[in-house]
Amino acid sequence: MAANPSHLEAVNPVVAGKIRAKQRLIRDNNNTRVSGLLIHGDAAIAGQGVVAETFTMSQLNGYRIGGLIHFIINNQIGFTTSPQYSRSAPYSSEIGKIVQSPIFHVNGDDPEAVVLASRAATEFRNTFKKDTMVDMFCYRKHGHNEGDEPSFTQPLMYETIKKKKSVASIYANKLLEQEVVNQKQIDFLKDQIWSDLEKKFEKAKNYKLKTKLWMGGQWSGLSHAPKDPLRRGKTSVSEKSLKDTGIKITNIPDNFNLHPKLQKFNNARIKAIKTGKGIDWSFAEALAIGSLLKEGYQVRLAGQDSGRGTFSQRHSVFYNQKTEERYIPLNNISKKQKEFEIVDSFLSELGVLGFEYGYSLADPNTLVMWEAQFGDFANGAQIIIDQFITSSERKWMQMSGLVLLLPHGHEGMGPEHSSARVERFLQMAAEDNIQILNCSTPASYFHALRRQIHRNFRKPLILFTPKSTLRHPNNISHIEEFIGKTSFHRVIDDDIKDPKRVVFCSGKIFYELDDYRTEHKIKDVKIIRIEQIYPFPFDRLSEMLMKYKDCEMIWAQEEPKNMGTWGFVKSRIRHVFVQNNYEKKIHYVGRRPAAAPATGISKRHNTNQMLIKELALKSPLKSVIKERSGVSFMKFKNLPKE
Repeated sequence: MAANPSHLEAVNPVVAGKIRAKQRLIRDNNNTRVSGLLIHGDAAIAGQGVVAETFTMSQLNGYRIGGLIHFIINNQIGFTTSPQYSRSAPYSSEIGKIVQSPIFHVNGDDPEAVVLASRAATEFRNTFKKDTMVDMFCYRKHGHNEGDEPSFTQPLMYETIKKKKSVASIYANKLLEQEVVNQKQIDFLKDQIWSDLEKKFEKAKNYKLKTKLWMGGQWSGLSHAPKDPLRRGKTSVSEKSLKDTGIKITNIPDNFNLHPKLQKFNNARIKAIKTGKGIDWSFAEALAIGSLLKEGYQVRLAGQDSGRGTFSQRHSVFYNQKTEERYIPLNNISKKQKEFEIVDSFLSELGVLGFEYGYSLADPNTLVMWEAQFGDFANGAQIIIDQFITSSERKWMQMSGLVLLLPHGHEGMGPEHSSARVERFLQMAAEDNIQILNCSTPASYFHALRRQIHRNFRKPLILFTPKSTLRHPNNISHIEEFIGKTSFHRVIDDDIKDPKRVVFCSGKIFYELDDYRTEHKIKDVKIIRIEQIYPFPFDRLSEMLMKYKDCEMIWAQEEPKNMGTWGFVKSRIRHVFVQNNYEKKIHYVGRRPAAAPATGISKRHNTNQMLIKELALKSPLKSVIKERSGVSFMKFKNLPKE
C-alpha cells in the first residue's frame, strides 16, 4: 500500500520505485516475486502526464520492474466533466498503447467477467513482464462523494443510474436464477459482511498509531529522532582505505580504449589521491560513493546525463572508443562491495523523481540520489517535492533519505539555467522535515553524502551543487579533510584576523568574493560560509555573530532579493541578536527583487556580479545602506534597471 496525496496519478512512479527496490533487496532478477497494482480513474489516467511518464520508463533498464497491472475504474465522468470533454481518444485506456499493453475492456455489472479479465491481465504480466490494463466500465452512484448532487451537471446519465439495480443485486439475482444459492444464503452473507464492517468501523474509532509499525522491515534499527544533536555521524574514513578506493576507481583495464581527454582526467585523479592534494568536487563525490560501496551500502544515482555529468565533470561511466562497451570504475573496487547503479534517465522530472523517492522509501540502506540536469528543472517535479518529499514524514510518518542534487548558481546562463529556487525549498522547511545544504568544498560534499547513511535516522537532503566552480582552482580539498576525526561542518570560517567587516554567504558566491578580496588585497573582511541552511545552525552562528559583534555585517548573495537565502536567514540572524540582547543589523547585498531568476544578457550579468562584490567587500557601509534595495545601476546608465 502506498500513501497517496490527492494529486491523482502522482503516486504511480512512487509505487514503481518501491517495487524496484524490493525486487533488488530479495534479488528478484526475473521480476516474478514482487509486482504492483495501480488503480486509476478514467479521467485521471487520460489527463495526467505522469501516467505517460510511468509507461515510458516501464521498459527502460534503470526502471524496469516487469510491468504493472493497471485497473481503471471507469466511472465515465471526472468530478463533473463528461468523457467528451476530458479526452480526445475514444477510450481512457489509450495511453497504454505507448508500450503495446493489452487492454481488457469489461462490464463492471458482471463480477465474473471482471475477475476473468483481471486474471488474464495478471497472467499476461507475469508471463511477458509487461504492463497490462483492465478497463472496467461502471458508474458512480452518488457522484463525486455521498454529499454531491451529480444531476446538476449530468441529469440524463443520473436519471438512468437512479433506475439501475446495484451490482450486488444483479449478481445475486443471477445466482438465484442459476440455482447456485438461495435467498437465505444471500441474506446470511449480507448480514455477515455488514456486521464485520460495523465492528471494524467501531474499532477504528479507538485506533492509535504506533510508530514502531512504520519502522519495521528494512527500517528496523532506525529512529525518527536523531541521537546526536550535531547530527554528524561517523563520516570520515581511514587514509589507507580512502587511497585504496581512489586508486581502484582510477584503474582502467589494459585493453580498454579510453578517450584521450579522459586519460588526462584520470591522471589528474591519480595524482590527487597519491599526493593527497587537490581533490576536486567530482572526485570527492566518487570517493564518497566508493567508500560506501566498500562498507556494504548500495548507491543509486539517476538523472538526465548523470553518467557523464551535465558539465562533463563526473565520468562515472567510461565508454570504449572502438566498441562503446561500458566500464564503471566504481563497480570494480572489490569483490565484496555493493553495486553502484548509475542511470541516465529519460527526459522526465516528475516521473523519475517519484521513482527515486519510492525507491528510498523501500530501502533506507541505499544512498538514493536524483540529479537535475539544471536545478531549475526540479520545477517539473514540484508535485513530488511538495506532496511527498517535504511532507510525507508529517502526513504519513514515512521517512526518506533521498538526495536531490540541484546545480545552482548565476553564471550568465540565463533565467532557465541559473536558479534551483533555493527560496522555495526554504519556504517548505519546517518541523525538521528536510535538510538544505549549499556546500562550498569537496570535503563538505563528501561528508554530506556519507552522513546520509551513517546516522540513525533519514531525512531528505536538498543539496545545491556547483557548475562553473566545479573546476575553480580553489574549489579543492586535501586528504586531511576526509580522514581522522573530520566531519561535516555546518558553518565554515576563514583565517582573517581582526576583521572590520564580516560577510556571510552560502555556496558558489564565496569563490567570487574570495577572488575579489585577494585581487584587491583586502585584509580586513572576513567571509563566513553557511553550508547548512536548514536546519539552521543557530548555535554555531550565535558563537560567530557574538564573536564579531562589533564588525559591520553583510549578507551577500547573487540571487534577487526576493529569491535565494536572504528572506530565510535575515530573521534568524536577527533572532540570534535578540537572544543575546544585542542591537545589531545585518545588511543585504545582492540583486534587486525580480520576476525572473536571472538576466539573459551576459554584459548585464557581469556588471551585476562585479557590483555585488564591490559593495560587499570594498564599499563603505553607508553605500551599502543607501543601496539596501539591491544592486543599483546608477553608475551604468547605458544599461536598463533589472
